[in-house]
Amino acid sequence: MKAIDKKWWHNAVVYQIYPRSFMDANGDGVGDLAGIISKLDYFQQLGINLIWLSPVYKSPMDDNGYDISDYDDIADEFGTLEEMERLIQEAKRRDIHILMDLVVNHTSDEHPWFIEAKKGTDNPYRDFYIWRKPAPDGGPPNDFRSYFGGSGWAYDEASGEYYLHQFSVRQPDLNWDNPRVHEEVHAMMNRWLDRGIGGFRMDVIDLIGKEVDKQIMANGKNLHLLIRQMNRATFGPRDSITVGETWSATPEDALLYSDPAREELSMVFQFDHIKQTWDEVHGKWRSRPFELSRFKQSIDTWQTALADRGWNSLFWSNHDLPRAVSKFGNDGEYREVSAKMLATALHCLKGTPYIYQGEEIGMTNVRFSTLEEYRDIESLNLYRERVASGVTHDEMMTGIYANGRDNARTPMQWDASPNAGFTTGTPWLGVNPNYETINVAQALSEPDSILWHYQKLVALRKQYPILVYGDYQMLFADHPEVFAWVRRYEGELLLVINNFFGNHLTLPIPEQMQSWHGDCLISNYAPRDQLAVSLELQPYESFALLIRNGEA
Repeated sequence: MKAIDKKWWHNAVVYQIYPRSFMDANGDGVGDLAGIISKLDYFQQLGINLIWLSPVYKSPMDDNGYDISDYDDIADEFGTLEEMERLIQEAKRRDIHILMDLVVNHTSDEHPWFIEAKKGTDNPYRDFYIWRKPAPDGGPPNDFRSYFGGSGWAYDEASGEYYLHQFSVRQPDLNWDNPRVHEEVHAMMNRWLDRGIGGFRMDVIDLIGKEVDKQIMANGKNLHLLIRQMNRATFGPRDSITVGETWSATPEDALLYSDPAREELSMVFQFDHIKQTWDEVHGKWRSRPFELSRFKQSIDTWQTALADRGWNSLFWSNHDLPRAVSKFGNDGEYREVSAKMLATALHCLKGTPYIYQGEEIGMTNVRFSTLEEYRDIESLNLYRERVASGVTHDEMMTGIYANGRDNARTPMQWDASPNAGFTTGTPWLGVNPNYETINVAQALSEPDSILWHYQKLVALRKQYPILVYGDYQMLFADHPEVFAWVRRYEGELLLVINNFFGNHLTLPIPEQMQSWHGDCLISNYAPRDQLAVSLELQPYESFALLIRNGEA
């Protein structure tokens, strides 16, 4: 195993905040920076030391902040730049760094650069964006489709040209073939780093090297060159943490991004394990049954591929994905034990764990009764497009219930008071009705809650280097219900066993493992300190056994 260059963030656990839904301090129904500041002691109690903050920049909120109109200011609904600087400093006082969400594949159509670009083909900012003349029939330059539905080209009547938008029509793509875009973006990033943030989460960063006329949007030929330039001009010399959102990444790609010798990113988010439950034709809008064998193989592939040179990000959920316990666990009878199992499994793999807000209390997916109660632009646009093409209302709603982005965006459930303690006003998105029993106050009052299980996992990561640096080897690879592995580091061994289903089962133990015994670091049932000829596993049972002095 290659000796690793240890970084300050290697033993960190990241907590993602979706600001609009986290905590509303002024009663307008939208979460804000003041609300986040008011909960910093909660994060300190949980033990996390990095907060990934989804975008809070100035924005018309066509895509809830992922459409930025001013990178150097804060959206009014979230607060002020002064409050943002206070958040950075108050967090740092608690040994917590802020990870800003950076969206530089595109801007809002209200950004001053785009407003200037639309003034004419000879405007100095015209080439900050991607323009093409119409096709011979007057239509779009090609048939590229937006990820949010419809054509990826929007017509500008004033100039008679089309501009590219891979997402909303109000999110024009930046032209990364223009060196002036690099200069402006790098300068902006350095201004944020100068304010003391810990680094960046980089939205759809694999799209900035796009080769438009070839319709190569991800992994274009200049992608890694652009990222290396960004690294050297901004975060690289500052020892920051960076994580790139890369839906297209293969394990080979991830090594290009995260090998420290290449000076690109700290790690990437890849979604291979997430897409295991998506239909191969219809994507996330039609689910296929969860198959542990496929899921294990995906995680094993990534753990193995990035073992010596790269670094993995570890996550079950985020602001774009369904709730972890609803997707991979059991949000009914076994909600608590399955949520703990998922937590143990995630935090005992090699890489940096990410907790999405509410995951630590086992928040679940929501089923609103009408389409009108949903707010997500992707869900609403795709609903209209697909129903118009023949998909039934019920089919589309089933897809939204399973994988729609609003599942993760319902307000954080703080207590059993009206609107879950999130706001004294009317929340921008409805609260999950189960907030009266699933909330932070309730979890804090129960010594054996999911929340305290997470706190223990965060603490263990800081205490035991094997959780951070130990190598990984899967066990029981062919077992259809158990995901298990060992990790080894400096003469110690960590055995992790997870029953991913709600069945009682008997797990035969290989002879060479039957004598293993040690300290049970964590369990969601009674602690286990030794193995035997077989293990009788409870529904969703999970534990981690530390074996010292090379006994195994």
